[in-house]
Amino acid sequence: MTDNQWTDERLARAGLGALLQYGAMEVLDLAARLGPQAAWDLLHGSEQGIADALGDRLEHQGHKGAAFVTWAASVNTAELAQQADRADLRFIIPCDSEWPECRHDLAHCDMDRLGGVPVGFWVTGPGHLVKWCRQAVALVGSRASTRYGEAVALLLASELAKPSVGWTVVSGGAFGIDAASHRGALAADGRTIGVFANGLDISYPPANHGLIQKIRQEGLVVSELPPGTHPTKHGFLARNRLIAALSLGTVVVEAAARSGARNTASWAASMGRVVMGVPGPITSALSVTPHRLIRDGIASLVASADDVVALLATFGESPELPRSGPDRWQDALSGDQTVVREALPSRGGLSVSEVALASGVSVPRSIAALNAMSRLGIVVVNEQGRWRACLPNSDT
Repeated sequence: MTDNQWTDERLARAGLGALLQYGAMEVLDLAARLGPQAAWDLLHGSEQGIADALGDRLEHQGHKGAAFVTWAASVNTAELAQQADRADLRFIIPCDSEWPECRHDLAHCDMDRLGGVPVGFWVTGPGHLVKWCRQAVALVGSRASTRYGEAVALLLASELAKPSVGWTVVSGGAFGIDAASHRGALAADGRTIGVFANGLDISYPPANHGLIQKIRQEGLVVSELPPGTHPTKHGFLARNRLIAALSLGTVVVEAAARSGARNTASWAASMGRVVMGVPGPITSALSVTPHRLIRDGIASLVASADDVVALLATFGESPELPRSGPDRWQDALSGDQTVVREALPSRGGLSVSEVALASGVSVPRSIAALNAMSRLGIVVVNEQGRWRACLPNSDT
């Protein structure tokens, strides 16, 4: 371990975490009501004691107190501690300096009987969880992403994570948008956090083992589940709340109508976080979720890293976004000059009277406009007094 030891409370919390796969809300509810040490002791006690503590929650989920007693008896907390040390994992609990500041948000969010404050976070990597989460943004999206979506995620992540900007990119380590987001942050020598629905001694998906190892070496990987735990559908949905909670905002790059990214956006919105969506082709099924989030007023449209930073920056510190494109020489032209120049050919030429006739501008005003534009180098006159248009700095 780093700045903490395997105290009785830490061991109790690790044991409770090992039971999350059997009934997360029941375990987290016990820990919240009784405290982790008393909850762990109760789970090693009697079926009736658990039933009395949880009331009808056990019946609602179909779980029995006896089952929890059996599951708790199968957990060896000393072995969990040894596994963590072997895998270079640290188990963070609320008394630690790395405990993230999202307890209140998680305590008051519950969707589909998922939610609650984790009993602890299993973490590995050189980063510091609290410091990195102070300026963090989640980038999420479809596993079956398109080249467009992956390119957008890669660009956003690299721009946000580069040291001069300094945002931590949080994602789930999956295929598609998640992987592109992590890679973009790593390529920019920036910070990235992978949040997983399995024990951190397991690389999932296995095909992303190389990427996950790189995140472990240069960033942070996080899970509320102990070593040896394999991912489940329930675990992925519960994991999504942590991605949302550890970030100031969530960007949905690509996602179908029903997707994990949509679930993460729902968690973010329920916690009062900023939700953002990247627009995509209207013909793509993966544009459905970001477009609906934007349409329904849940998400703000973002098309660049500057858009994301502007929405997440502290009030008064938001960068001013450009209201128009870069300056062009055309922007400096007066009304007469614009009309006169549009009347000029690029080859051959017109006399002043022909210019006035073609543009509808009087001869005196046409002469004034032509002379002004000549000084700008955007019109030229030949020896016969005939005018034509040219580009700035072009040969006459």
